[in-house]
Amino acid sequence: MSEQVVVVVAGGEPPRPEAVLGVPFGARVVAADRGLEHARALGLDVSVAVGDFDSASPEAVAEAEKAGVRIERHPAEKDATDLELALDTAVELRPERILLLAGDDGRLDHLLSALLLLGSQRYAGVQLDAYVGATRVHVVRGERTLEGEPGELVSLLALHGPAQGVQTEGLAYLLAGETLEPGSSRGVSNVFAERTARICVDQGVLLAVRPGRDTGGAK
Repeated sequence: MSEQVVVVVAGGEPPRPEAVLGVPFGARVVAADRGLEHARALGLDVSVAVGDFDSASPEAVAEAEKAGVRIERHPAEKDATDLELALDTAVELRPERILLLAGDDGRLDHLLSALLLLGSQRYAGVQLDAYVGATRVHVVRGERTLEGEPGELVSLLALHGPAQGVQTEGLAYLLAGETLEPGSSRGVSNVFAERTARICVDQGVLLAVRPGRDTGGAK
């Protein structure tokens, strides 16, 4: 049986409370370590909790296990972060979409790792979106249509290689079959010109990063 949407709650710093507004009713929830506590604070019922549980309190883990949450324990010395393990568990549920909820005030290396992870080829078969603090992130493979407000910032960043044949509609600075290279700022600080924007990629993967109005800033 496949799921329409699976929510993954990251550990580290807690997601913003408003992130829960983007969670569809009835979506299954996978928590990464301390994400178990974050999910509970957001009022979400966790189905599976994954990790080495070095940051979630033993009391929270024991309470979740007693409530029927499946606990997948991993050793502290492992080759993947708790978030990667949680995303892998989410993919095993065969969802159409994964929604990641995470904070953005923790370790920079964890944040960079998480953003790179979203573009992994392992997750190419599922639509991936994330709330990272006030920022919304969308993985673009092939084509995505995004709803926004005119004047809202959106940056297009290539991951894991060139994004070729990039075309956009509904943005102030149009791209017409261009190549965006990883490590380039070419796609930074574009702007919604209309309420609907269409982004297409012939080859490669993009992150569409929407920093939110309260973060401000331009090129």
